[in-house]
Amino acid sequence: MMMSTDNILKKHNLRVTPFRTLVLSLFTSAGKALSSHDLETELQDADRITLYRTLKSFEEKGIIHKAIDGTITQKYALCENECSEYHHHDEHVHFHCEKCENTFCLEQVFVPRVRMPDGFSAKQTNMVVSGVCDHCVLD
Repeated sequence: MMMSTDNILKKHNLRVTPFRTLVLSLFTSAGKALSSHDLETELQDADRITLYRTLKSFEEKGIIHKAIDGTITQKYALCENECSEYHHHDEHVHFHCEKCENTFCLEQVFVPRVRMPDGFSAKQTNMVVSGVCDHCVLD
């Protein structure tokens, strides 16, 4: 069962404000990754700087993570409950639909461990699968 937006903010030591609650509710109801443009479209009167600061705070606190999808648009998605401040546990595959352009987290599909050659040190591994999502395949 999903925690309420207020409880998520409190759990991550963030003050509950109407704007943070609204932004977080967009993530919890979206079921997909959202770009800042997606959020600006939904929050038409929102101050852009406030939105970016909110996204940065959410990412730093482990509420959202960057959803790398191979496009030039930066997207964010809701983290799993285990994420915490500056420590994300979101090493899963991201799926980018070529038809609807949406990006989804596939939490049940983990990124395989990559063995690095001597002298190399990996900091992050991202895996993107592109194709047609389950919704678009029905069209």
